[in-house]
Amino acid sequence: MAIPDAASNSVVRIRSAHGFAATVERLLALLAERGVRVFAHLDFAADAAAAGLSLRPEQLVIFGNPKAGTPLLAASPTVGLDLPLKALVWEDADGVTWIAHNDPAYVVSRHAVPVDLEKNIQGAAALIAAVVAP
Repeated sequence: MAIPDAASNSVVRIRSAHGFAATVERLLALLAERGVRVFAHLDFAADAAAAGLSLRPEQLVIFGNPKAGTPLLAASPTVGLDLPLKALVWEDADGVTWIAHNDPAYVVSRHAVPVDLEKNIQGAAALIAAVVAP
């Protein structure tokens, strides 16, 4: 599992063992398999193309589970700035696919959520690690 460094602003970046399309497909499939709701799926490259601009493949998946997130929101309403959870998948200039997400410990710390509630969102990091694994 990747761990953010101080320069990352608590953004965890992980290189995928799969291509861009496969990484996005694996992410969506694992979310569905585990019963996690996808609230939105944004295709930044398609939006850029529609505006006449060029952008390497980049998509954002916004997801969560109200049973897990609601206790965090009840404890600290500002956590809604970081919930639902997000996973950003992109392809860099070398054709390498990456996925990034906020470190759950950062979300808990940033919004002064009781530490025991971190477990409610920690599973997302494990899910994302499974997405990028060979």
